[in-house]
Amino acid sequence: MAFLKTLKRTHRCGSLRKEHVGQNVVLMGWVNSRRDHGGLIFIDLRDRDGFVQIVLNPALEATKSAPDFRGEYVVALQGVVRARPEGMTNKKIGTGEIEVEATRCEILSQADTPPFQTDDPKVSETLRLKYRYLDLRSPRLQSHLVMRHKAVQVVRNYLANEGFLEIETPILYKSTPEGARDYLVPSRVNQGSFYALPQSPQTLKQLCMIGGLDRYYQIARCFRDEDLRADRQPEFSQIDMELSFVDQDDIMAINEGLLKKIWKETLDITVTEIPRMTFFDVMNKYGSDKPDLRNPLELRDVSKSASGQGFKVFDDVAARGGAIKALAVPNVALFSRSRIDKLTDTAKNMGAKGLVWLKDENGTITSSVSKFFSPEALAKIWAEGGGIKGGAMFIVADDFDPCCAALSTLRNELGRELKLIDEKAFKFLWVIDFPLLEYDGDNKRWAARHHPFTMPQDHQLQIMLDRDEKQYPTLLAKAYDLVCNGYEIGGGSMRIYKREVQAAMFEALGMSEAEVKLKFGFFIEALSYGTPPHGGIAWGVDRLAMLLCGTDAIRDVMAFPKTSKATDLMAEAPSEVSREQLIELGIRLAASLEKKP
Repeated sequence: MAFLKTLKRTHRCGSLRKEHVGQNVVLMGWVNSRRDHGGLIFIDLRDRDGFVQIVLNPALEATKSAPDFRGEYVVALQGVVRARPEGMTNKKIGTGEIEVEATRCEILSQADTPPFQTDDPKVSETLRLKYRYLDLRSPRLQSHLVMRHKAVQVVRNYLANEGFLEIETPILYKSTPEGARDYLVPSRVNQGSFYALPQSPQTLKQLCMIGGLDRYYQIARCFRDEDLRADRQPEFSQIDMELSFVDQDDIMAINEGLLKKIWKETLDITVTEIPRMTFFDVMNKYGSDKPDLRNPLELRDVSKSASGQGFKVFDDVAARGGAIKALAVPNVALFSRSRIDKLTDTAKNMGAKGLVWLKDENGTITSSVSKFFSPEALAKIWAEGGGIKGGAMFIVADDFDPCCAALSTLRNELGRELKLIDEKAFKFLWVIDFPLLEYDGDNKRWAARHHPFTMPQDHQLQIMLDRDEKQYPTLLAKAYDLVCNGYEIGGGSMRIYKREVQAAMFEALGMSEAEVKLKFGFFIEALSYGTPPHGGIAWGVDRLAMLLCGTDAIRDVMAFPKTSKATDLMAEAPSEVSREQLIELGIRLAASLEKKP
């Protein structure tokens, strides 16, 4: 095999340009397509960088193997770069002005006929995931993984220049529940005991601060056994960082600088100042704490004009302190009765009990509840809700959370349907001042909205220390989320760094001393040995790459993703293991799971 030993690759296929004309090159890659033209054979040779056209003459001794070339064969070629004949250029690709006249060729590896063509958009996702190694050859996926790589390199360089140390934390660790289910790993050496794969390195990175490392980061692998969706996987990566001797503004400034650096170096987009909104303001205006600001539609409170008119639904909600909110949209012609029925179903699926509509039809306001309101009353609701001439308005009256959930979902759906969103734009937002706690009605206890290590705001710290449960609903967190185009790409907080405050937090969450000692005893003890004020943030690498690549599924930016049922179709994982392995680990399956002989 002359190639590889004596003839080394000189260029990648997609890198050749007109300035290389006349150069002798050695290329290696996959046969993407083949065309026989009389005595000459043309192939498109493909590698990670792109395609280049190769001209082969089977009459030459050194290229006599050319007729054997087939799709997806791995081949090596030596040849001379030449300009394509006039009128034969292809301006759609970077190598379209040149071709390579082969002087020598060799088949490095043959290939069976693949189950699909890598550039066929009609192939099902199931088939692509089963043969993921073939799908990875597609220019689309390769460009996504290249973009992901570039973004991560920007992160590493930026944080190194900001004085951060890249520190690895354990994958086999202790179960410290953070909201989702843990993936557990049985210990053979300590039978009956289990490691947990980390949902995040939360306590570990805080321990790095206690250890005096000052500024930590890692591209951390995390695991959560939870229901999946398009932007969620059971295992994922995050840009994880923690800083000592800083406040919230310091952390937000560093991360804003990181965001600007990423967008500039990967997409050549200059990001200007990022606005900030409190949690309550953003919920009232958009119905979501991760709004897509490319969408101009906004929610309005219409409780003043809608209540007190004798319509029981509105009046009852107003009496119990609920929310009556409206979403005004343009172009009433798009909203037929059947379309409104579908929107009503969408609102109900998000927890709302119903949907009221108003329309401006030639200057007259009509409504699904017209019989309960005078024309003047409907006009007041229309004005308070920001009604648009010739448009429609949708109103939900319910408790605050289901009201916001329903209308924010309609806002997203209608923003796309009405083509109000610039799909190429990026809109960023910091959301701050989140509630510290939320009441878990099912378990009749308070729960941490972010996680139990989040610091209350300074002026409310005494409420926590006094265990004043009546004031818990008023507590705000020193927490902050970074949002882009309707996705949370990063979230963090200032951390509790005093032992007595952490103990009060665990007590507020209804945890007994025994439970705290079992789950977090090591961490509570560490806080007593001098802990600096510190805080941090974690970015979702997969969501970040998804946004940079302009796709809406993180499977498109991961090399080997799982399905929505957390399975790997390619490797057929998870899979059964032998009885011997289970015995060695001291594990017995439930009778219903035992394999029948």
